Amino acid sequence: MNRQEGGQKHISMNHADLISVVIPIFDEEESLELLYQKLRVACDQLGRPYELIFVDDGSQDRSFITLKKLWSQDPRLKVIRFRKNYGQTAAMTAGFDYAKGQIIVSMDGDLQNDPDDILKLVTKVEEGFDVVSGWRMSRKDKYWTRRFPSQIANWIISRLTRVKLHDSGCSLKAYQGAVIKSLSLYGEMHRFIPALTRVVGTRVGEVSVQHHSRQFGKSKYGIGRIWRVALDIIIVKMITDFSSRPLRWFGLLSIPGFVLGFGLLFLAFGMLSDSRLESILVPSIVSFLSLFVSGHFLTMGIVGELSVKTSDFIRKKLFLPLGKYL
Repeated sequence: MNRQEGGQKHISMNHADLISVVIPIFDEEESLELLYQKLRVACDQLGRPYELIFVDDGSQDRSFITLKKLWSQDPRLKVIRFRKNYGQTAAMTAGFDYAKGQIIVSMDGDLQNDPDDILKLVTKVEEGFDVVSGWRMSRKDKYWTRRFPSQIANWIISRLTRVKLHDSGCSLKAYQGAVIKSLSLYGEMHRFIPALTRVVGTRVGEVSVQHHSRQFGKSKYGIGRIWRVALDIIIVKMITDFSSRPLRWFGLLSIPGFVLGFGLLFLAFGMLSDSRLESILVPSIVSFLSLFVSGHFLTMGIVGELSVKTSDFIRKKLFLPLGKYL
């Protein structure tokens, strides 16, 4: 990953007041200059210093050339470039790591998110929220391939994570910088950030935002991503509910196997006196396999529990004295 930044044009900023806007880009050369102009107008209205961080996620068009030209004109614009396409979550993570603002805003680079809504999100964060998610009430996307699957996913995510949001997939979000920097994101996890932050007890808010039809190019996402999102939902559920108690998670998984295994085992013993050996072979084998798999799950839960407790002990040993003196 190469980084291109305005090192020779230093501009003084108070990071306590700084707003960072992170925009992942992938083959968006047609929209970049217009997006930049809209961002400048919107961010100038904030009345405080800001930085624009564009992350070129391995674009194959002239996006990086356009970004270099814009960078040469504005010291508040930073550019991070990936050598190849790693996906939106990786691009956002790089931008979050590089951002210096107390409040960090993320948004798409295709002009469907409106930069004018940045002020609304920042104001909500300053009311005391740690994460504020945009809600595209009038979404301008195809219904069956984009909006309908999104509605189902939002319903499932809200029920499983207990974070009630209408539009988890909206990239236009604002975060307290310390909160978003503490997360480890991968896969398609950027859409689950509000749920992931619930583990540390954050306040999550939601505001309605504008959504525009795509003006240039075509969408990089299709219905094929449903399966990746479904797997990530399972991972997020494990992280949010069972990361600190893995024995409970694996213990629940082991219960059906133990019930089936012991049930078949008692059945086989009951048939032993009245039947030939061949007739109890199948239930005996299934019983053994069920008990073996369930025991394996339970062992994984115990190992996970030991790992969590060990990491907690190490963290307390390392950081409690520091906290005492601060």
